[in-house]
Amino acid sequence: MNDDFYIEVACEQRNYGNERICGDVFLSRKIREENRTIAVLSDGMGHGVKANVLATLTATMSANFTFEHKDHQTIADIIMNTLPVCSERHMSYSTFTIVDIESNGLIRILEYDNPRTIIMRNNKYFDPKWKNSVMETDKNKGKEIRSCSFEPRKEDRILFFSDGITQSGLGTEKYPLGWGHENLIIYIEKTLKSAPGISAVKLAEKIVNMAYRNDSYHAKDDTSCASIYFREPRRLLISTGPPYEKEKDEALGKTVKEFKGKKIVCGATTADIIARELGVKIEDSLDFTDPDLPPVSSMSGIDLVTEGILTITKVTRILKEHTPGFELGNGPADRIIKMVKESDEIEIIIGTRINIAHQDPSLPVELEIRRTVVKRMARLLEEKFLKEVSIRYI
Repeated sequence: MNDDFYIEVACEQRNYGNERICGDVFLSRKIREENRTIAVLSDGMGHGVKANVLATLTATMSANFTFEHKDHQTIADIIMNTLPVCSERHMSYSTFTIVDIESNGLIRILEYDNPRTIIMRNNKYFDPKWKNSVMETDKNKGKEIRSCSFEPRKEDRILFFSDGITQSGLGTEKYPLGWGHENLIIYIEKTLKSAPGISAVKLAEKIVNMAYRNDSYHAKDDTSCASIYFREPRRLLISTGPPYEKEKDEALGKTVKEFKGKKIVCGATTADIIARELGVKIEDSLDFTDPDLPPVSSMSGIDLVTEGILTITKVTRILKEHTPGFELGNGPADRIIKMVKESDEIEIIIGTRINIAHQDPSLPVELEIRRTVVKRMARLLEEKFLKEVSIRYI
C-alpha cells in the first residue's frame, strides 16, 4: 500500500491564551523496517506544563504500545490504568487518538474522548463504520472507546483534533454550542472543493486558524489539528556545493535540469555552475529578509537560490527547534523550510569540493563543513518530519 502513494503527516497547534507550552501533544513515527506509520494526538486536561506532561505520557505510551501490535482494548486499558483520574469528574486526565497505518493496506484508528476523527474520500465525508466498545475492566468499567479500520485510497485524508477545534466559538452568537463536528465537516469540504490538492500541512493550518478566528483571535483552549493525506509524492531537489571535479559540472547541470519537482540551489559557486550549464543568468537581490543571511537570488528554472553553508546551518537549527505551530518568517532559511514541509521525497546533491573560506579558524565554530551539516539536516527531516531523504555526493 505505502508503495502506491505517499503518506503526508502533519500537525498544527496553537496554545491556550498566553501559555508558552501546549497542553496537546502530537507524535508521529515511521517504522521503516515494517513500512508502517503511527500518529498520535493526546489532549492533557487543563493547560500548560501539567497538561503537557500528562499528554506526553499518554502519547508516548500510545505510540509504543501500538508499535508493539497490542490490541485496542489492551492499549486503552494500560493507558487509562496508568493515568491519574480527576477526583471531581472521575475522568482520565488525558485523551488520545491513535492512527496506525499498516504496510498491508489497513488503517486502524482508536479514539478515547477526543473529538471524532474525520475521514475524507473524494473530498467528501466518509464513514468507515465506527465501532463503540465499552470497557469491562474494574477501573475502566463503562468507559467507551471508538475504533474503525479501513483500506485507504489515493487522495484520502484523515483529520483528528483536540476539542479546542470543535469547541472554538463556544458561547458566541454564531456558534453558541461551539464550532462542532458538522460545521467542521462543512468547512473541510468547502476548503477541499476550492483547493483539492491542498497539502496536509496547509489544511491543518487553515483549520487551526479558523478555530482561532472563531475564538475572536484569543484561543480559549489548546488547539490542535493533525492531518494525514495519501497522495502522489511531491519531490524536491536541494543542490549545494560544487562537484569535486570540474568535469562533473555538466552532469550536475543536467541532473538539475531534468529533475521533476521543485529545485533549491544553496551556495554562490554552485549557483554559478548551474547557471552556466543551463545557459541562464542569476539575478541578485538587495532584499534583506533575514539579518543573519545574505538575500536570495533568482534563476530561471530554479525555485529558490540562496547562500550556502550559513543558510543550511540555520535551516538545520530551525528544524531542530521547530514544533507544531512554529511561526516561520520570510528569510532564506525559512523559505527553504516551507518548501521542505510541502515536499515528501527530498533528494540532496552535495558537491564535495572544499571551500577554502570555510576552513578559516576565525569563523564561528558551528560553521561545520557542508557534509556534516547536510547529514544532520537530513536526519532531522527523516526522523522528525517523516520525509523520504536521499543524499548523493558528486
